[in-house]
Amino acid sequence: MTDPIFTPAELAEIHAYHRPYYVWAAVNFFVNVGVSVLMLRFLVRPLYARCERVKIPSKVLARMWRGDSWAAALIFSSAYHAIGTLLYLPADLYFEFVHEQAYGMSNYTAANYAIDSVKQFGIVVWAMSAVTFGLLGLARRVRLWWALLGAIGAVLMLFSAALDPYRARIYFEQKPLPAGELRDRITALMAKAQIDFRDVLVEDNDRTTVRLQAYFAGRGPTRTIVLNEALLKNLTPEEILAAVAHEAGHVHEPRWPAMIASSLALIAFLFGVDRVLRWVQRRGWWGVTEYADVRALPLVLLVFALCSAAVAPFSAAVSRERERKADVYGLELTRNADAFTAMLVKAARVNKMDPDPPYWLVLKGRSHPPVRERLELVEAWKKTNGG
Repeated sequence: MTDPIFTPAELAEIHAYHRPYYVWAAVNFFVNVGVSVLMLRFLVRPLYARCERVKIPSKVLARMWRGDSWAAALIFSSAYHAIGTLLYLPADLYFEFVHEQAYGMSNYTAANYAIDSVKQFGIVVWAMSAVTFGLLGLARRVRLWWALLGAIGAVLMLFSAALDPYRARIYFEQKPLPAGELRDRITALMAKAQIDFRDVLVEDNDRTTVRLQAYFAGRGPTRTIVLNEALLKNLTPEEILAAVAHEAGHVHEPRWPAMIASSLALIAFLFGVDRVLRWVQRRGWWGVTEYADVRALPLVLLVFALCSAAVAPFSAAVSRERERKADVYGLELTRNADAFTAMLVKAARVNKMDPDPPYWLVLKGRSHPPVRERLELVEAWKKTNGG
């Protein structure tokens, strides 16, 4: 199935495009751990000593934090993230901007890339501050904080997906798909799938990428179908319906098993955080003398990274199986295997997908099966169902 997708010259370009990403994927875990260990060894103590000099009087926040170190904690978490961002800035600039520009995969101007990077940095700093004050602040006040926060987090996960349609609008403008044949056909397809939705939106992300994108965002009354400009420009209506039908397959996936597993994983991780905080206190690392000191936060982040790396192959395997089932669902819904094949081939060409990525990379954490495998699945379905 490779030859119909790419010519030999195109394949050579695809391999050249992906090679730096594969090299980085092979070493980034070790780089990340090494950088984290070095920052723990040489940065935490002196950085906190400087942050501790800042005194901001606030009886309310001091009472919530149970101490006057709340300002130092917030400044430390933000500064630690800022320094980490600077350390990775050369790699981020190369992979996200320079390399993407070189292969025509990005429409970013330097100014727009800088603006979006600043937005992302601000969001992460805000999140780090919220985690620092909320998680550590609660830990300083409630002994079984990890169980309480885990229960609250499990409930919030039920509603967080409802906010998905609004997150992308931080970066991109979204407008309703104009009335017409395509909108009518999508509406009819969703009626056939028995999926209620709020709207079909077109995401104007042409200024950042040339990649084709389609996804469902939100849940219940906020469920929205989002198509980007590149998808509408490159695909026929039948191919767009195939892409939407695949995404509809994810809507019909059973939610409760994943939610229960995620909730249990969250509680288990928070319990692990509690053990790390107590371990740091007992050993007095970085001058820590009390429980839930912010100087333990970098170690918590490292533990989180290690846990994420450990479970990534398993979660990715589950994700790939979900994608296979969504492909089958989309084929059953549209009964148009030719359109499905054309959609996958065009997406592979425009998005420069490697039809045969290294097997170790797929196992390491790829969320989608390789496009060759997906095309073979379509062909097998077509032979069985005559679609």
